Amino acid sequence: MKQNVVNYLVKRFLRFDKEQPFIFLSALLAYLGILLGVMVLIIAMALMNGFDNEFKKKLTIMNYPLTIMPKFYGAVNKELLEKLRYEFPTLSFSPYVVSSVITRKNDLLEGGYIFGVDFEQEVKVNSVIAKALQQNKKIGKFEVVIGKSLKEEFDIHPNDKVMYIFTQVNPTGFSVTPLIKRFRVKAVFNSGLLAYDKAYSYTTIESMQRILSMPRDQFSGIHIFSPNPQQDIKKIAMTLPESVAIKGWWQDNLNFFAALKMEKTSLFIVLMLIILIASINIISSLLMTVMNRRSEIALLLSLGATKKEIKAVFLKLGIVIGVAGIVSGAILGLFSIWVLGTFDIVHLPKDVYPTTTLPLDLSVLDFFLIIAGAFVIVILSSFYPAKKASEVDVLTVLRNE
Repeated sequence: MKQNVVNYLVKRFLRFDKEQPFIFLSALLAYLGILLGVMVLIIAMALMNGFDNEFKKKLTIMNYPLTIMPKFYGAVNKELLEKLRYEFPTLSFSPYVVSSVITRKNDLLEGGYIFGVDFEQEVKVNSVIAKALQQNKKIGKFEVVIGKSLKEEFDIHPNDKVMYIFTQVNPTGFSVTPLIKRFRVKAVFNSGLLAYDKAYSYTTIESMQRILSMPRDQFSGIHIFSPNPQQDIKKIAMTLPESVAIKGWWQDNLNFFAALKMEKTSLFIVLMLIILIASINIISSLLMTVMNRRSEIALLLSLGATKKEIKAVFLKLGIVIGVAGIVSGAILGLFSIWVLGTFDIVHLPKDVYPTTTLPLDLSVLDFFLIIAGAFVIVILSSFYPAKKASEVDVLTVLRNE
């Protein structure tokens, strides 16, 4: 049986049959089920990737790609900073002094951290601070940059003074008193993450060194901006003395991103079940076609058609239904991603996310995994009905028909 005859039979079996409308309806449901499954899976994977990237971007900014800090002994000093800048000229380094504090204004209290930084270097490693200071604001001694959440909670206005109670204490005779210092608010940053905006404050490194009585050439650590932190952390670690250590932002968030990855994998499997359920309609549609066309199949076999050719007809019939659903679902899924990412259909709160539109990012790998997974399901669901069609008993069918 020639290929054009196979194509003719496939087209004929796909036509609407008034005597057997349920066969066509079953095929149509299979097509729609695969279409919806592929479309939903593409949108869901794009959403998972989008939110995953947004969280990574936020955590990278506020936690910094790489951080150098002293171990139980030793210190991070200016000599080490200059050495790193010389050996890694393509990276940006920002030394800092940090202390845990309690922020107070009137009767309001809030725990957090205050960082003393060199703002000329900090803007190179922290885009949030760079944006807050983009109007060429100069931060002077005992002046501070606070987060938007803290500003709103404490009702702070520009040039207001805020009290910081440091965890370090001063011995005074037979008692100790906490270090207390007032800072003037000069700027406000907005990272989009409420916890960081409430807990983090930034002042000059000289202010913190003076309050904590630290030498001017010693720091609590060094923040590093690197476009490839996973690779650079190994290179930098080899040059560091034994008294200091280096860590990447991902090392503090391993469980969080492992949970996101597991959630993404689980969602992929669950939504792939939609395509699997839709493929059952392909099986039922093809089996009903085989039962309804038994006499025609037997006649073709008696006229010289081989079982392999009969199997090819029904296998191709199932593939046509499935591939049509996959292609249509992929087109609609990509179009839906464009619509959701371009227009403000689903509104996101601006104080939580940097954009009001959904963050969507479909990776090429995810797209091909969806298409390949759906295609494998379609092939497997078409194989059994095609095999049953090739096993039709010619003599029995022709005798009864």
